[in-house]
This record gives sequence, structure tokens and C-alpha cells, in this order.
Amino acid sequence: MRTTVATISAIMLLLTSGAYAQAKQPEVSKKDSWMTYRLTHPLHEIEATSKDVEYRVDADAAKKEVRAVSAVVDVTTFNSGNSNRDSHAMEVIDAIDFPEVTFVSSSVVQAGDSLKIAGKLTFHGVTQEIVMMARPRWAPDTLDVSGQFALSLTAFQIERPSLLMIPVEDALRFTFDAVFVLK
Repeated sequence: MRTTVATISAIMLLLTSGAYAQAKQPEVSKKDSWMTYRLTHPLHEIEATSKDVEYRVDADAAKKEVRAVSAVVDVTTFNSGNSNRDSHAMEVIDAIDFPEVTFVSSSVVQAGDSLKIAGKLTFHGVTQEIVMMARPRWAPDTLDVSGQFALSLTAFQIERPSLLMIPVEDALRFTFDAVFVLK
């Protein structure tokens, strides 16, 4: 009887540990992942990039299926190459009071080789539902999800900065690339 209980226990342990191993989620490759924003003014464009985004994905590599995504970025990690401009941008978005931007998906719909990702984005203390398009690229050891979205500065209660009394466009455009290690 002891042998039977021990055998059943060992089999259950192996089965559950196998299930947990399959459920292990991919980890982001920080060195390969980034997010960039672009702000447009009639006289020039401003572009800044952060290489310090905390991306997470719930994905099934066997089915090549992305089920959920999330991201968190500290706004002070964006770098435009001009520290004065970056400091002013942090003032405009109240980075001391609102240091993080977060996104959590509520749905991910795959259509061919594209993903339509809907979810809640919190920026400047305001949460809005947004939709973004992304493209997953599956390789044997990696999942690379790249995409883009735009948001309205005024919808997030941010006063549009001006240069020569001309405000920037209301749209703040983002591109991103999140690379995950599958093994």
C-alpha cells in the first residue's frame, strides 16, 4: 500500500511540476526592448527613447498565442539626447507626482499576423481605455512584439507645450519593441 501511495504521489508531483514548467512565462530581454515617443511641433519633432520598460506577457509558445500584456515605464528614463528638453518634458507631465506610465491589457485579439490589444493606460494620473496594434514574431527562443499607439495629451489632462506661442500637436505617438526569451 505504501508503494502505491508513494508511486501515485511521485506521478502527481511529476505531472504538476510539468504543468508549472509549461506555465512559466517568458522573461523580457531588457537589452533588446525599448519604447519611443514622438511629439510633433510645426518647427520640429522631438523623439525620446527608454530602454528601461518593464514588459510582461502571458503567452503560449506552443500555440503561438499572446493572451495578455502589460508594461510599466518610469517617465524619467526617456532620453531625447537633450537634457534641457527632457527636464522640461518632465515638468510638463508632472513627473514628480506621476512618475510611472502603466498599461494592462483587457483583451488581445489575433488576426493573421497582427494583434489588436485593448486595455487601460494610466498616464499623468488619468486612466483611459486605449487600443494598439502590434505584431508578434515568434522564433525558437524568442517572442518579439512590436507595435504602436497614440494618445491625446489633453485627454490625459496635460497642457500642450508651446514653442514661439505655437502648441505641439495633441497626439503623442509611441512605438515599442518588447523581446521575450522563451527558454
